[in-house]
Amino acid sequence: MGSLKFFFKLMKGNTLLYVGAILSVAVATVFSLITPLIIKFTIDSVIEGKPIDLPIILINFIESIGGVTLIRQNLWILSIGIVTVTAFQGVFSYLKGRWSATAAENIARDLKNRLYSHLQNLPYEYHVKAQTGDLIQRCTSDVDTIRRFLTNQVIEVVRSLLIVIFSVVILLNLNVKLTLIAIITIPFIFITSFIFFLKIKKQFLLVDEKEGELSTVLQENLSGVRVVRAFGRQKFETEKFEAKNSEFKVKNIYLCKLLAYFWSCSDILSLSQVGIVLFAGVYMAVNGEISLGTLIVFTAYENMLVWPVRNMGRVLGDMGKMQVSLGRVNEILFTPKEEDTSGAISPDLKGDLVFDHVKFEYEKNKPILNGLSFSIQSGETIAILGSTGSGKSTIMHLLLRLYDYQSGSIKVNGTELRNINKKWLREKVGVVLQEPFLYSKTIKDNLKMARANVGDTEIFEATRTASVHEVIEKFESGYETIVGEKGVTLSGGQKQRVAIARTLIKDCDILIFDDSLSAVDTETDSQIRQALKERSKDVTTFIISQRITTLMEADRIFIIENGKVSDIGTHNDLIKREGLYSRIWAIQAMLEEETENL
Repeated sequence: MGSLKFFFKLMKGNTLLYVGAILSVAVATVFSLITPLIIKFTIDSVIEGKPIDLPIILINFIESIGGVTLIRQNLWILSIGIVTVTAFQGVFSYLKGRWSATAAENIARDLKNRLYSHLQNLPYEYHVKAQTGDLIQRCTSDVDTIRRFLTNQVIEVVRSLLIVIFSVVILLNLNVKLTLIAIITIPFIFITSFIFFLKIKKQFLLVDEKEGELSTVLQENLSGVRVVRAFGRQKFETEKFEAKNSEFKVKNIYLCKLLAYFWSCSDILSLSQVGIVLFAGVYMAVNGEISLGTLIVFTAYENMLVWPVRNMGRVLGDMGKMQVSLGRVNEILFTPKEEDTSGAISPDLKGDLVFDHVKFEYEKNKPILNGLSFSIQSGETIAILGSTGSGKSTIMHLLLRLYDYQSGSIKVNGTELRNINKKWLREKVGVVLQEPFLYSKTIKDNLKMARANVGDTEIFEATRTASVHEVIEKFESGYETIVGEKGVTLSGGQKQRVAIARTLIKDCDILIFDDSLSAVDTETDSQIRQALKERSKDVTTFIISQRITTLMEADRIFIIENGKVSDIGTHNDLIKREGLYSRIWAIQAMLEEETENL
């Protein structure tokens, strides 16, 4: 019921278009039922001279134009009548198609916009767990399934019901006995359609899920194509795709079997019904119970009656598919958006930063930060060193409020972090990741993402600080150079430096470099750090890295082990003490010496 309620909610704003489409299909249906009656009138009344046996509205119309005698003398009137009726039927069928398609396209556009907007505001944790390929399918393929249903099947339901109602009423007026024979299999067709609907809905869900898995494998492979090539994993990736494709094929074949069973059964029932009416009608016509014209009307109406009823199976099947797609779309739209704490404020963030016994865990009973405490003065440069999984990047996640800590306190310039507006916080905290993301646009467009109205002077200043201005100038198109998807046309070091420049353009109060100098050489690393120190004297800076040469010039170095600060000091202090820092320093110094001796 929830999906159907949401379905009708979607149609709001396009009600007039659908009302117009329903009225058009009603008129088109009436005109389609008139043609067989004209043929009956021609055979029974015009040719054989029998009394007119038609609905009263048609009898009055015939009398108003001169009656049967006039028509018998001018048979062309009948042909004009059939052409006119068919033309009107075509016009209203066109209006029905146009208005329903326009409404469906409007709904699909609005739904895609809602999905995209909603995804932008979902919690970071949701995107971490979600499969990108599956989300893409929900926003495209599933929305298209809903659009097709709204375009065709909603109006088809109305058309089928009108044909059944109008046909049965007219046929009952002509001959009750033959009408009962004409509708004898309709309940069986409805029962078959309903059973088919129950089966097909479950199978559509399975097929949709498998298609989502297939899309995910494809998306991941194309995104990671350089890794695949670098490790020679083409065969493995091909086999993985083939396995998912085979699973999708098996589910789809079973779906096709269900469709084949239904259509064959409904075909037998429908054709049997037409055969029964034809046999019974001929028998009754030979015995004089009905006229030849009535037999033709029954035969024509039977085809019009049975096939829409049979088509209800297709409608129900598509409804099942639509409900599956609607449910998958709803899973996104009904996921709560990321919300701020009630009464969140936007304070000045230039001030001391204090972590006080902060505890955090991604999974229950698996703590990452276990009572982390430290304090940083405004404008201080802090380096963080720790083993994998010690909680270094988690500090960044908490400072951006991508996650909220379970206990303890984090204060920025005296304000509790939980009470700071998330959007404001993220505008004031700049982050450069180890694997920065660049869009398939020009370098300048990527830089302007930080601040759309930034001028060239500020851009050049930021790129010079990041030691990438000269590199960009050497490109054939300079700052107008198009970088490939995810910046694939740039080297790892160039991407990192462009990302650093982009973050500097934000003019942040807090800067976080999460191993974001790992792809540049030590000389460039030193140049960038020196330039940053001169440029960002009032900015609190975090440098997270495993490279000692990147950390050694920081004001202080924090050693993180088991979710706590195990040691604090300058480079000269820490290399004199036993611990993680001195061990890594010794190892890296030895490797550097061996490299120089080669």
